[in-house]
Amino acid sequence: MDSRTVFVLLWMLLSSTSTGIKLDGNGYVDIIIAISSKVPQDDRLIDKIKEMVTEGSHYLYEALDKKVYFKEATILVPPHWNTTNVTKARTESFDKAKIRIDNPAQGDEPYTKQYDECGEEGEYIHFTPNYLLNDTVIQLYGLRGKVFVHEWAHLRWGVYDETNDKEPFYYSNRRIEATRCSKDIKGQFYEVTAGGSLQGCRIDPQTSLPTEKCKFFPNKNQNTKSSLMFMPSLDSVSTFCQENEHNYEAPNMQNDKCGKATWTVIFEDSVDKDALRSLKPLQSSPPPPSFKVVQRMQRVVCLILDVSGSMAGPRILQQQQAATHFLRNIIEDQASVGIVTFSTAASTLSPLTTIDSNTMRENLIKLLPKVANGWTNMCFGLSQGLQVLQKDGDVSGDELIFLTDGEATDNIAGCAPSAIQSGAIIHTLAFGKNADPTMKKMADETGGLFRIASDNMTSNQLMDAFASLTLSTGDYTNAPVQLQSDGAKTSDWFNGTASVDQTVGNKTSFVIIYEIRFPSIYIQSPSGLVYTQTNMSHDGLLKTVTLNIPGTAEPGDWKYSIQTTTLQAFTITVTSHASRANVPPIIVKTHMNQQFSDGTKPMLVFAEVSQNYRPVINAEVWATLESENGPTHRLQLLDNGAGADASQGDGIYSRYFTKMVNGRSSLKVRVNNQDGQTRFAVQKNSGAPYVPGYVVDGVVELNPPKPTVSEEPLEIGSFTRTATGESFEVTLSGTTPTNFPPNRITDLSAEIQEDSVLLSWTAPGEDLDEGTAKSYEIRWSFDLDMLRNNFSNGHAVNTAAVSPQKAGSTEHHSFNLSFPIQNGTTLFFVVQSDDEQNAKSETSNIAQASKIIPAPNPPGISNPGMNLTVLVISVCVVTMVICIILALITWAVKRRNLSA
Repeated sequence: MDSRTVFVLLWMLLSSTSTGIKLDGNGYVDIIIAISSKVPQDDRLIDKIKEMVTEGSHYLYEALDKKVYFKEATILVPPHWNTTNVTKARTESFDKAKIRIDNPAQGDEPYTKQYDECGEEGEYIHFTPNYLLNDTVIQLYGLRGKVFVHEWAHLRWGVYDETNDKEPFYYSNRRIEATRCSKDIKGQFYEVTAGGSLQGCRIDPQTSLPTEKCKFFPNKNQNTKSSLMFMPSLDSVSTFCQENEHNYEAPNMQNDKCGKATWTVIFEDSVDKDALRSLKPLQSSPPPPSFKVVQRMQRVVCLILDVSGSMAGPRILQQQQAATHFLRNIIEDQASVGIVTFSTAASTLSPLTTIDSNTMRENLIKLLPKVANGWTNMCFGLSQGLQVLQKDGDVSGDELIFLTDGEATDNIAGCAPSAIQSGAIIHTLAFGKNADPTMKKMADETGGLFRIASDNMTSNQLMDAFASLTLSTGDYTNAPVQLQSDGAKTSDWFNGTASVDQTVGNKTSFVIIYEIRFPSIYIQSPSGLVYTQTNMSHDGLLKTVTLNIPGTAEPGDWKYSIQTTTLQAFTITVTSHASRANVPPIIVKTHMNQQFSDGTKPMLVFAEVSQNYRPVINAEVWATLESENGPTHRLQLLDNGAGADASQGDGIYSRYFTKMVNGRSSLKVRVNNQDGQTRFAVQKNSGAPYVPGYVVDGVVELNPPKPTVSEEPLEIGSFTRTATGESFEVTLSGTTPTNFPPNRITDLSAEIQEDSVLLSWTAPGEDLDEGTAKSYEIRWSFDLDMLRNNFSNGHAVNTAAVSPQKAGSTEHHSFNLSFPIQNGTTLFFVVQSDDEQNAKSETSNIAQASKIIPAPNPPGISNPGMNLTVLVISVCVVTMVICIILALITWAVKRRNLSA
């Protein structure tokens, strides 16, 4: 590593001023709360947000031993709002906001989108406008300030819910318990009939647990303070479960994913662990948060393009092709665009120009540079670009798109800080492996995007990089959607399919780029109409052929065929927009969990496929990770709730990436309908639980019913998408790659079938979720705590006949214990795996199973923790009382007859 790179890396570490949330002393700052541009103007929302955060600051202060509070927050309002007393947004944008206010896809329930492992930060918190404006929701979910702290714990500290709608009850010591934390929370069990009356819960003979209609009604007044991750709506609940009160038996996400108390995760595993352990409690109540309201108007962008000598030849042409695509198909109407070039000196090719017609777009395209020579004086380019933006006044929130292919001739590390402090968002494109390392720093520090693009034309990376430079306001109906991006080198046919689904179709364009000679091109619509070169526009100098589909493109599979007799490279890029103004398109967002890695920890790849917050499930998702210095890796991302994936069926597809090599790498994801199985699904997220009612002085007071949401998955039909994520960098700390053990199993389940036990889980791999593990070790115990604290002390299960399957496969293992399993017995099970180097995984989640032989006519239940023996005794007592009553009646009738 050369001295320049070392200097820049040290500068990045020492001067980091990340645009994310931070702790400033005891107070959280840089909290961005963004209102989607789909939300109609209602300034009451601003006041309600302030009230929620202010109230939440008090509850946060009380929840964590008076150590932290909310200090500063920024509210980003939509461009179309005519709100007074707002300032111009700087780096704030809807996609960067960790708290988002947007219209719902399904219901008003607050939730947090979590991608990552236990203890890692979530993506964002989602509130609906109605949740903030309608006070009736307080009755359903609790005070907004406490709900905000509940969601903050998901977002900031990576903890999970201690409820479970799928398994609301479980057995413990022969008792039926509600899934909760802590067990000190008391309440009653009832079913609510269709007419709104209460009746005792019935037992499901298959599970010997209450039926799905049975609900837990907590007492309104409790004698415990925990836990906020179970039910923040309870008045007494004000903190998180600690180890001495955590309910390890409860079948909830917190136990499955973390296996420890929420308090422990916050103080030992979260991003704030060091600060929270060292901070002293505040001596007095903290001040209320301060708020700033900002607004982002139409985009103002300046392209800064490298025309130095190293760009001569194919590179200057690729830059021109990609910038043309950006100006023609990506940048929004009414945006202002300027163009600057730099080499030995810098010059302005176009001042800021408002894009108000296709003619204006074409005029800007004609100005793009075609010749390259001279030095690489990046500081001149930066300075010139900022001067262009300054014609618009304050440059805060305006954007620079800075492309270069080499190291700076001048001292870019010296002039970058002033550019960063200007307030402009700087997107950087590193074209080729020699691009200066300062490029990433500038993007990170200003909320911009960093992309790398290789010289390899078939990767289409530079086109993809420009296509990804969008700035969302929350309304994706106006944003371009990339349906296909592919490339090949051939002297024959290059064939493929781009699928247009019902959510897209307007402004659909096919852009084909060829390397040497104009090929024959055929594009066929789903109904069989064939477009040829006569229907397309051809720019011979740009070596680009474009087909713009008039009106709304026909839904279905569009097939393209490109024929050549000359060995040459081709790329195709298909872009479209929403087919209807009120229906957001299916979108794909992808990223790595780390932007910089030293190789000691595995990296995770994520892709979220959704439509207006609705998960798109059962899709086929492939990630391509291409290094500047090494091979290209393809990974199939999975939404199976195992390995790297946090939750099954939530539309978030994940995978571990362990084949890291030194240098920078790009990320690209392709998505399509998998054998027609892809569906829209009900959103599944971590969120505040709905409370059906409370027990007050022994009487249940019902809350209004939760609005029903259709749970029928909807078919999607054919669709394709491609998405580009931020590039990342690896600097390996050792000479040999880290050997990662198999991933932790988080979905172990157990079932007792007469006198045998059936265990099921998803197979881990040799390296996390890649390959095949060597072997399994299974242990069980009657005592959960013993198994949790000392795995090796559990009773071993013979696994000699168990041969691990490939990672991601479903494993089943049935076995008999050395004794007959008695009715009422509860057993606990744990699995651990190892690899060929004998590296062991973390122990799995603890699965429990109970043997309950149901009665012929199962009794009902009406309150939690009811002992099975008590149930039986109760039935016997009732029977005896009935017999006595019948005997008395018979005796009375006989006596009456005798006296008569």
